[in-house]
Amino acid sequence: QVQLVESGGGLVQTGGSLTLSCVASGRAFSSYAMGWFRQAPGKEREFVAAIGRSTSYADSVKGRFTISRDNAKNTVHLQMNSLKPEDTAVYHCAAVYGLLYVPVLARVYNYWGQGTQVTVSS
Repeated sequence: QVQLVESGGGLVQTGGSLTLSCVASGRAFSSYAMGWFRQAPGKEREFVAAIGRSTSYADSVKGRFTISRDNAKNTVHLQMNSLKPEDTAVYHCAAVYGLLYVPVLARVYNYWGQGTQVTVSS
């Protein structure tokens, strides 16, 4: 069983930066692919970024967001730069066992955090 706890959300102005963190409990964190998804009010949950043996990004965040992991600390980070109002959403961390693929579909992930709110003001 893996439990995920996100932190680092908040209110930021357009063009600003935030770093989200997700700490995972349980063993073998380094064997899990980790993903970030977001959900804005009235919209479906959408893929943001994921990391396994490689990384993958949604087109909307490429060049602005960077996903990274620290296996010694069971933590995955999402560095978000040049934030836009359309980035406003609840950001969720997710995990699935296995590093071979970097899943972009939410239904593939087994474990989810509760989410952290990111609000970008115009």
